[in-house]
Amino acid sequence: MKNKLFVGSLSWSATDEDLRDIFSPFGEIVSANVVMDRETGRSRGFGFVEYKTDEEAQAAIDALDGTEHMDRPIVVNVAKPMERR
Repeated sequence: MKNKLFVGSLSWSATDEDLRDIFSPFGEIVSANVVMDRETGRSRGFGFVEYKTDEEAQAAIDALDGTEHMDRPIVVNVAKPMERR
């Protein structure tokens, strides 16, 4: 499935709600999370947005990849499974 997106180069102050606001025009969002550092509680500068369908996710990639949010150009692409360490 290609309905889960990686969102990189986020502002350190970006929140889950910010992601929902940015990505909601493109479809029904299942989840939107900014990844936080466990020790500091600060954003790690990336997050994930999951849509109900692959088509909605692709529309968001097409519209948002490379656009600016909070004065930073964001990267939006299909999330890849985490590699084993």
